[in-house]
Amino acid sequence: MILEETFTLANGVVIPKVGLGTWRIDDDAIGQVVRDAIGIGYRHIDTAQAYGNERGVGEAVRASGVARDALFVTTKLAAECKSFVAARERIDGSLKTLGLDHIDLMLIHSPQPWAEFREGEHFFEGNLEAWRALEDAHQAGKLRAIGVSNFEAADIDNLIEHGSIAPMVNQILAHVGNTPFDLIDYSRSKGLLVKAYSPVAHGAALKNGRLIALADKYGVGVAQLCIRYCLQLGLLPLPKSSSAEHIRDNAAIDFVISDEDMADLREADDRTDYGDAGAFPVFGKKRQVVGANN
Repeated sequence: MILEETFTLANGVVIPKVGLGTWRIDDDAIGQVVRDAIGIGYRHIDTAQAYGNERGVGEAVRASGVARDALFVTTKLAAECKSFVAARERIDGSLKTLGLDHIDLMLIHSPQPWAEFREGEHFFEGNLEAWRALEDAHQAGKLRAIGVSNFEAADIDNLIEHGSIAPMVNQILAHVGNTPFDLIDYSRSKGLLVKAYSPVAHGAALKNGRLIALADKYGVGVAQLCIRYCLQLGLLPLPKSSSAEHIRDNAAIDFVISDEDMADLREADDRTDYGDAGAFPVFGKKRQVVGANN
């Protein structure tokens, strides 16, 4: 079963191959969602300071009845946090809010504050400040692993060249029709595991005629097909749902997409005729949605 399979990070930390995304699930609702997911067999929960639901996630983890060392919790440092002192305070704040004595993985949520995302400035110094706070927390045992999210090659190089510990993860937007292969390959060449957020394209994939037909061929749903696509690329997908039924379905992916169909899905990035007219462009790079939603 896929929920029992793992990747191993560069520092030897083991991380479950599929995680539960929790963006846009309110703090007062997230507890039940996480409890459902853990009951189904999920062992990896992904949250962030920006989501405003760390308290509920932590409460559910603590009350789950599953040993803490059998659960993997990821959270993210706010994208606007670009100083050592503020990052140190926010790291401790997440530990307190989650109610945990350690966090399994903490990421810098974005190289830029969301209001300035991809506008040209890389915030190299600010990211180094935040990274040094993560390094200190890692060395103190507060964080088992550290990494980044939405980082491009130059942003990764900045930390590797000037930091003391190389990032272990890059969490990026990746789904059928918008798979940044160059960034994935570059991240891997530097020893980073790549996590894929929004593997179902914020739900847009569910409406794509070509994907519906392909999913029918395998006797699965479109979401299952998209999640499996990420896994077969060696990515760690983070599907999100508040429905226990959908959470269970998202883990029922013990099938294999053929090489031919994988090639077709990979090439969707550059195709204009994929699926029904008007359906495929929502996957295109010009329409990608990035922000505090990963």
